[in-house]
Amino acid sequence: MQSVPFTQPSPSSPSSPPSKPSLPSEEKSRIMAKRNLLLCLDAFGTLYTPKAPIATQYSEVAKSLGLSGFSDADLTTSFRAAFKHESKINPNYGRATSLGSEKWWTSIIHGTFAPHLSEGQAMPKDLAPKLIERFNSKEGFTMYPDVLPLLRKLREDGRESSGKVVVGVITNSDDRTPDILKSLGLKVHPMRFGQTNAAVPAGLGDFDIDFTVMSYDVGHEKPDGRCFEAAEELLRMTMQGSSAPGESFDLDTWHKIYVGDEYGKDVQGALGAGWHAVLIHREAESIPKDVKWMDDVPPGSLIDVFAEVGAVGFSSLANLTEWLPLRP
Repeated sequence: MQSVPFTQPSPSSPSSPPSKPSLPSEEKSRIMAKRNLLLCLDAFGTLYTPKAPIATQYSEVAKSLGLSGFSDADLTTSFRAAFKHESKINPNYGRATSLGSEKWWTSIIHGTFAPHLSEGQAMPKDLAPKLIERFNSKEGFTMYPDVLPLLRKLREDGRESSGKVVVGVITNSDDRTPDILKSLGLKVHPMRFGQTNAAVPAGLGDFDIDFTVMSYDVGHEKPDGRCFEAAEELLRMTMQGSSAPGESFDLDTWHKIYVGDEYGKDVQGALGAGWHAVLIHREAESIPKDVKWMDDVPPGSLIDVFAEVGAVGFSSLANLTEWLPLRP
């Protein structure tokens, strides 16, 4: 169960900052000279989405346990209120107050259904566990069909080029994102920020996702730059395990690109951390003016584009894949 499941992410903010000016020639040369690629992706809304509207799934489970008398719209309204309340008193999925994600979601689920119970009616004891279990796997979510082609192309790029490619996930979520990704069929390395028991990979290319960074583990949520700093730290650890003896790690030799579906959290967070950003706007209606829309541009070198602008946008990961390899 990730993010705010009853609402679709809003990629554009009410007021976008002024367009980023063209970079000086020295900065362009520095960007073009980098040989390696760190590409990190958001999870909910970028890699996967609910298999059915979550209000519908909540209703289905509740009715199987004997609850009734509510519509999907009713549940949407009460969920939003419960989510807002719980996020205020126990931020970051309960991590900030040591509540824990399971109790956090249990409070939200109970808060969603409590207004719809009849007088004297008890909350089914299996309701929260069943919903938490559902949204911990492919039972509740489905992966977008353009995810695997992108990840496969990135791996091909890593094998065929002289540079290195590392793929990570940075997401505002609780600690179950790796389980969801694995349930959806991705090969996810156990390395995650804040965990010291995961062995550093001996080489690259064996996993779809080389590491995961969850806001729950970082203690801060995007757009906070510490989420991106956590990814840079895991990149350093990854390269320590895969580099040749005596080879030093230099972050300045890496292109750092973040792909997400929310303008405020993903694009602004990445730019603020010194990364480039790719906005995936699957239902393009309006695009922030500092994001260069690429769907109508013939595929070429995205690094050339990033030498001119900080953020670009596509309507799908499939359209982004057409621009691979990302390096010149």
